[in-house]
Amino acid sequence: MANPPKNILITGLPGSGKTTLIQKLAIELREYGPIGFFTEEIREHGVRKGFKLTSLDQKRSGVLAHVDIKGLHRVGKYGVDLEAFELFLGTLPLFDPLPRIVIIDEIGRMECLSAGFQHLVASLLDAPAPFMATIALKAGGFIDEVKHRHDILLYEIIGRNRDALLTVIAGLIRSLLRHAP
Repeated sequence: MANPPKNILITGLPGSGKTTLIQKLAIELREYGPIGFFTEEIREHGVRKGFKLTSLDQKRSGVLAHVDIKGLHRVGKYGVDLEAFELFLGTLPLFDPLPRIVIIDEIGRMECLSAGFQHLVASLLDAPAPFMATIALKAGGFIDEVKHRHDILLYEIIGRNRDALLTVIAGLIRSLLRHAP
């Protein structure tokens, strides 16, 4: 029997629980020392104003996008700070030393404005360590290319399957890591 792909992608509608699931998986798999980041909303008076990046170890953070950011790079009403995003990515030890597992939330339209991020994702998909990421449900270009690779498992959060996915994905990652060289 062939080994399962070591790249796991989680997709779903906005608000379906992708970030919550990835955070729970990072906690569930903490004994393997996951490296990566998650994205959270910046809210002011209950209104979403932007998106913040936080490393899994909670030691690094930065703003990805905000309504107050001006400039060329925009997704909807949000200005995307590509320079800050790429500086943030550069602070993460994603390859040195090679981690047991890399977790990224998310491969989305804002993040994919960065050619450096696209290159990073492609490198992580090809690296030996298991790679887990959330990915936009509907998008084109690079996002669709990633979703159609032969070496990924794609899970979609629908309805109430988030808890079941936690168990399934954590079990799969543990199995991959137990059988890793």
